[in-house]
Amino acid sequence: MRFPFVIRAEGNPFMRSWSKYVRTYGIPFAFAFLLVALEAVCDLLQPTLLSRMIDEGIAPSDRSAVLRFGGLMLLVTAVGAIAASGRNIVSSRVSQTFGAELRSDLYRHIQSLSFRNLDRFDRATLVTRLTNDVTQVQNFVNGMMRLFAKAPILCIGSLVMAIRLNPHLSVVLIVVVPVVGVLIALNLRIGFPLFQKVQRATDKLNGIMREYLAGVRVVKAFNRFRDETDKFGRVNEEYRRNAANAMKRMAVFNPAVLLTVNFGIVAVIWLGALRVDAGRMQVGHIVAFVNYMTQILFSLMVISMVFNMLVRAIASWSRIGEVLSLRDETAWKEDAVLPETGGRIDFEGVTFSYSGDSGAPALKDVSFACLPGQTVAIIGSTGAGKSTLVNLVPRFHDVTSGRVSIDGVDVRDLDPKRIRDRVAIVPQRPMLFTGTIRDNIRWGREEATEEEVIAAARMAAAHDFISALPEGYSTKLGQGGVNLSGGQKQRLSIARALIRKPSILILDDCTSAVDAATEALIKQSLREYAEGLTCLLIAQRISSVMDADRIVVLDNGEVAGFGTHEELLRGCRVYQEIYRSQIGKEMHAHGARA
Repeated sequence: MRFPFVIRAEGNPFMRSWSKYVRTYGIPFAFAFLLVALEAVCDLLQPTLLSRMIDEGIAPSDRSAVLRFGGLMLLVTAVGAIAASGRNIVSSRVSQTFGAELRSDLYRHIQSLSFRNLDRFDRATLVTRLTNDVTQVQNFVNGMMRLFAKAPILCIGSLVMAIRLNPHLSVVLIVVVPVVGVLIALNLRIGFPLFQKVQRATDKLNGIMREYLAGVRVVKAFNRFRDETDKFGRVNEEYRRNAANAMKRMAVFNPAVLLTVNFGIVAVIWLGALRVDAGRMQVGHIVAFVNYMTQILFSLMVISMVFNMLVRAIASWSRIGEVLSLRDETAWKEDAVLPETGGRIDFEGVTFSYSGDSGAPALKDVSFACLPGQTVAIIGSTGAGKSTLVNLVPRFHDVTSGRVSIDGVDVRDLDPKRIRDRVAIVPQRPMLFTGTIRDNIRWGREEATEEEVIAAARMAAAHDFISALPEGYSTKLGQGGVNLSGGQKQRLSIARALIRKPSILILDDCTSAVDAATEALIKQSLREYAEGLTCLLIAQRISSVMDADRIVVLDNGEVAGFGTHEELLRGCRVYQEIYRSQIGKEMHAHGARA
């Protein structure tokens, strides 16, 4: 039987990490296996002891034999109970620790992936893989130590003991065991694709919930509860249908196994009764054989149940492996050194495509330089490639062709961590974290003092509104800063970047939600902030870039103009159109009011 495994052993990071888990948990796993084996041996001894007690004690009315074998059975039961308790403790501890470590490793691996790798997955499916899929694998590891290790020992041991006890009745097992094996094989073959569908439906369910919670204010504002409820209902129904279909198909196998083994028990009793009536078998042998058949039934049912868990674990394991098998494509030279001072940025014939060499380029042959201490603004229409361009500096993506360099060193030769230690970014959509305002500002530099936090807030024109809050810098923020306005969130994001004291500052349209007066204060603070600070400023408003040292005009991913505001007004058609569309309208509106 073949399964569509995504995971391959050769050169696969997940298989290498799996060997790490084997080394870490191999000894306690082996100890749990020994305890399971001891428990299984105790279970296997019981029917034989019962048979001898019946044949040697009860049948001839020998009370001493009954007491002797009964006491021995109690002793064996006690040893088995102690082994079972120890096995439960070890298996629970190992499986829980393993699950936590696997989850942590997967989380760290996701953090290490490049944006290109992360873009292959929806955010909801990553959450599902971190939680539900890891839990499925963890449950299988737990079940394997507690049940799966015992079931084969019990099944094989019962077969051996039953054959030794009475070879003539063992013909029943020749029929029962292969039938049950076929049922388990069908269970695996049918169940794997079904549970893959269940996991994909779980992804969709999580995605809908995540989207709703992220946009709950928009839903309320437009009164779209019914639409969102209907959308969730459709996805929820798909999940229910897939889960019910999987469970319905899988539910057939356990009764089928139970029915097969029970037919075997009936056959054993019937054949045994004929042999007892003929004087060729003792009653105790029938009782023992039925007990062994019951143990075989139990072990086969357990094996069937564990294979159900295996099917789910395989589906989840392959999904985890899809993430862990991805390698960070970001490479660098170990001996490349980035100078401690400076901050010159050069774009030399930069072309970039999100789909690689074969895809349509988002940037085409972009060339310009940003000198230390300069503020270079980037302006252009929506989709012109402004954010894509600045994301090449901290190596969120690497160029398809051309070169981006910092202080003369190609960024592809540099460790991204070293670059990002020198670069601070204020993203287009401000992202704040649960915690206090102070914690969010210190997110840029954990060891910053209270005075530095306040100074950064002042430069970002945030100190006044923070001080007006009842708890000031100790004010708790909800997820994403939901209790702040858009402009306040932007100013906190700027303060978080400034406290880092970078040599390169990237501002990605981060003042779009603040008024012109506040924007002017922020710009003045930036000019006074640090001598030699290189600033890349993306803006939609031409009033935000007019006083920059240089302005780059992007149009469909190409440089349509580069120079000062005055130079571009004279010689760049695209910049002239932007100027007329914004400043011209403002002047017309001002004249109308006058």
